Amino acid sequence: MRLTKLAIAVAPILFVLLWSTGFIGARYGLPYIEPMTFLAVRMSFVVLAMLPIALMSGARWPNAVESGHSLAIGILVHGIYLGGVFIAISQGVPAGISALIPGLQPILTSTIANRFMGEKVTSMQWLGLLLGLGGVALVLHDRQMVAEASVFGWAASVISLIGITLGTLYQKRHSSNIDWRTGNVVQYLGVAVFFWIISFVFEDRVIHWTGELVFAIAWLVLVLSIATVALMYWLIRRSPATGFASLFYLVPATTALLAFVLFGEKLDAVSIVGMLICAAGVLIVNRGGRAKPAASNVAASTLKD
Repeated sequence: MRLTKLAIAVAPILFVLLWSTGFIGARYGLPYIEPMTFLAVRMSFVVLAMLPIALMSGARWPNAVESGHSLAIGILVHGIYLGGVFIAISQGVPAGISALIPGLQPILTSTIANRFMGEKVTSMQWLGLLLGLGGVALVLHDRQMVAEASVFGWAASVISLIGITLGTLYQKRHSSNIDWRTGNVVQYLGVAVFFWIISFVFEDRVIHWTGELVFAIAWLVLVLSIATVALMYWLIRRSPATGFASLFYLVPATTALLAFVLFGEKLDAVSIVGMLICAAGVLIVNRGGRAKPAASNVAASTLKD
């Protein structure tokens, strides 16, 4: 019981830290490979890594309907969200700012959850969500003014926001009975095909195999696409949609901090204040006014072993 409580307390912090490294990994690898080709290679390796895990686990494979749900989740969470982020960074949107726009997800998720999923969002939760949004803006204030990126890059960032929001809500409603190991194999196989098709249509698929690219692919495959996504599913099934989505407010701040440590990017007093405001917003959402979701609309099952 004590270990379970510790895991519940530590898991959100670990998720934010690991999820934030995805933006850093993209920055490391994209100078040596085109974005859709990068993701196609990454997802292909993920399938190769996940398939033995799924087979050895003896977990039940999804049926036809469940496979359809898994494919839809994969396209939304991995295809549209990651595709948008990688295109944005390749088009000149800095890693920190590429985390900002998807950081608006809690507002969009709360609106949808309140309107369509029967989750009542209290006034305190709205306060926390808006407070977090203000913190995100402060963290990245300088970068927004000086960033030089194409309109296509900014549009890709907005599309990534839509993808991760719809993917989170769809995952919560439609995959409660799908084992994450077998379900992910289906997801990643489908999204690998998705990215390869796009790369063959729009890119030259030239790859410069450097140490940086190999490290970026290995990190994004093993840590992000397997470990962190599994942790995301675990968190989604143990919290209201609004509560989980509020964690994304911490991603831009964490990404900015990692960029400061790894790349020497500027991190001033205003950004530090923004980080504290983000943390306060998440605390208010998760503890200060959490509302219980309607029982009929929330998956009751837990992640299968």
